[in-house]
Amino acid sequence: MDEDESLRRYGLHPTGADLEEVRRLLSAHTRLERRVQGDGDTELMKLCCVQLFNAGNLEDVLLIWRAKAAGMDAGCSIDIQLLCGGGLDETRAHLSKQHLSEAAAALEQLNRCEAAGDFKYFSVDAQSAQYAAYYM
Repeated sequence: MDEDESLRRYGLHPTGADLEEVRRLLSAHTRLERRVQGDGDTELMKLCCVQLFNAGNLEDVLLIWRAKAAGMDAGCSIDIQLLCGGGLDETRAHLSKQHLSEAAAALEQLNRCEAAGDFKYFSVDAQSAQYAAYYM
């Protein structure tokens, strides 16, 4: 499946079983990208992250982080804001409660990016609208 097919099949706001399929798709491409940079489809990975962002489930934060951290191309393609579909403060609180090194790394990067001004005008609704305009 490529980016266009995923967008046709699931749209930007998948729910239920479609949301589970988006998670599986992202996980599969994350594994490919981690194995060999370029094996994962980073554009498809970004779309999956946008779809998960729009669902707003805090449980998806680390899945999105793993995708972003899978390689240099994925890191550049997947915006840090995509971690925050459930809200910036909520994401920060969620990550701080996790007892995983990857959660600490994600929180550290989130805080660094916020300090650099990357979240100056951030809101979930504005970010969602920005991605909708990009994909439509």
